[in-house]
Order: sequence, then C-alpha cells, then structure tokens
Amino acid sequence: METSTEGAARPDSKAITADGAVDTVVVTGATAIPPASLSPSRAGDFMQCPLLYRFRVIDRLPEKPSEAATRGTLVHAVLERLFDAPAAERTAPRAKALIPGQWDRLRESRPEVVELFADDPEGERLARWLAQAESLVERWFTLEDPSRLEPAERELFVEAELDSGLRLRGIIDRVDVAPTGEVRIVDYKTGKAPRPEYAEGALFQMKFYALVVWRLKKVIPRRLQLVYLGSGDVLTYDPVLADLERVERKLLALWEAIRLATETGDWRPRPTKLCGWCDHQAHCPEFGGTPPPYPLPVRAAESGGAQQGRMGPD
Repeated sequence: METSTEGAARPDSKAITADGAVDTVVVTGATAIPPASLSPSRAGDFMQCPLLYRFRVIDRLPEKPSEAATRGTLVHAVLERLFDAPAAERTAPRAKALIPGQWDRLRESRPEVVELFADDPEGERLARWLAQAESLVERWFTLEDPSRLEPAERELFVEAELDSGLRLRGIIDRVDVAPTGEVRIVDYKTGKAPRPEYAEGALFQMKFYALVVWRLKKVIPRRLQLVYLGSGDVLTYDPVLADLERVERKLLALWEAIRLATETGDWRPRPTKLCGWCDHQAHCPEFGGTPPPYPLPVRAAESGGAQQGRMGPD
C-alpha cells in the first residue's frame, strides 16, 4: 500500500537514506510547489490522467474518504501491528482483536473518516464494514503464516535520488530478509488480483520499490510479492537488473512529461471509465467544470514536446 504524496511523507515514517541510516521524515505544508519527487501512486495518477495528477499534487484538492480505501488502511495497520506480538501469538483471533483499537486510532489520526458512517446512527453499516475487514484479515492467514515470519521492516519509507536528480519515494508494506541476505518486498492488497493481462500494471509499483532499494543498497530484491486479500491470491515476480533499468528509463520519460506540464500549465484530462469515481468532476472540463487558477508560473509550450502520460520505450 502506497499513499504518500509528493514532497511529503507520513509523520514518523522510517526512511532508508543513501548511507543506510534510518531517519524521521517530517511532513511539509500544503503550499503549492512544483513536484520534486515521484511515488508509485502519483506516477499512476499521471498515466491515468494528467489533470488528476495536477489536482492531487499541485492544487492538493481535498478528496472524500472511501469505505474501500479506509478499510485497506485499517487492515494494513492490523497486519503491521500483529508483528509486535511474539511469533506464537500471531493468530487470527489476536489479529481480529486488534481491529477495534486500530479503528479508534485511525479515527483519531484522520477525523475525516468518521464522515463515512455519519448517516449510520444504528451502526449497522459500520458493523458490516468492520466484519469485512475481519474477513480480509482472516484470509491473510490462509496465504501466509506470520508465526514463521520476522520482517526486517514494516511500513518502511524509502527514498532514492537517481543520477538525473529525480527523487523516487514510497512506503513498502513489508521487507523480509533471509539469513542468506536475500530480500523480499511484500505488499498487501485488500482488493482482488487482476486478470493475467493486467498483471504487469500491478507489478509496476513493486518494480518501482525494487529500483529504489537497488539504488539505495546496491541489492536487487530476490522476490516481489503481492498478497491479494480480496481474492486470496499471491502474485510473485523475481526481478533482474534489466527490469530495474527498464523501469528507470520509463520513470525518467514520465518525469520529463510531468516537468513539461508543470512549466506550461498544460494538464489535459484523459477520460476513462474511472472518471465515474473521481472526486474532482466539478473542476474537470470533461464534466463542464473549471480547474482552479493555476498556482504556479507558466511559460509557453514548445512544439514537439513530450506527450503527456507516456512511459517511454522499454
């Protein structure tokens, strides 16, 4: 799960720096500034719709919490906290027992999620929602055995700067390190596994993380693992150097397109079936809306500039 924003990270997140030290990351303010880094989520936003990227990264327009995303945050918190217990006590009942407390913590840290159940005075919908979270947590135990796992890191903030100056950053759900030194990167997904023809898109985030780890530690992760709690599937991929070099080339091409859009203010919408779930229809020209005034200086676009949203050649 990766929810960081460009120029900011979660409060008190642990970060691997270039020298291997662990630092505390401080969240920056919400002032409009040019993008300075790239995360998997924001890269995905730009590829989906450049205007969506602008709304989230530059304008920082508010978005309503969703039940699905909030449930995912809750389940991730439970799976992270379970590893605080001794190995023999990492059981499904104990994991489910963590849900109420983690829900309370989530409401305290993000009061906006309370809105989700404001129209549920009897608590019936909330009870069903929490039961769904319990089911996802239970399913995890059919896919992995936490009593046999000792993660090296959980919810790990990572950041690396490429030779080009582009900073890549993200939050890795879990890092496992074998006694032989081999590294496995694990990400939990509370949705269903994609069809095989869409698996490459799902692996993009993991290859992004692998690239960051390689650049930081000079170690290519042995395995990338996506755990889909919604469908009970586990997708794995063993990357090689060529994979990471290819991802780096794609990210550099994408960043050039973002740089051009930032300088010109030309952020074009790209309509897809996902538009129906977008919170920003009121500001989108595709729905008759008007974007807010662009908060950054602009220059005239040059002919033959980079095409927005392209990842570049493999």
